[in-house]
Amino acid sequence: MGMKWRDFFESGNAARVAALWAGLGVALGAFGAHALKPVWLERPTGLEVWKTAVLYHLVHAVVMLVVAMQGTRANRLAWGLMATGTLCFSGSLYLLSTVGWKALGPVTPLGGLVLLAGWVALAVAPGRRTP
Repeated sequence: MGMKWRDFFESGNAARVAALWAGLGVALGAFGAHALKPVWLERPTGLEVWKTAVLYHLVHAVVMLVVAMQGTRANRLAWGLMATGTLCFSGSLYLLSTVGWKALGPVTPLGGLVLLAGWVALAVAPGRRTP
């Protein structure tokens, strides 16, 4: 029937995904700094937007890794919210800064709200271990 959310964490897959998510953030940071130089000539503000996307991406990837290693039921929710929020927030900024898809503008603050919800989930149940 497929892997359950609990199994995803207990198998170590959540930690693996978080580590890969962090690695992707590093790769995107380097890509933006080097390969996208021609894009930043056309979009001078794009580099700062890209840097913001990378910062939020990396910070939340590290938190996701720590949360995945805690193994708590409540923190699984935080992990999922942070993964989704990062995808929406940073993902929309990556696209806005490079290709200028203005239709994605509303996705960025929604992603930010989902990230905040992840932090609230951590605050409500910070690290109590469950079997």
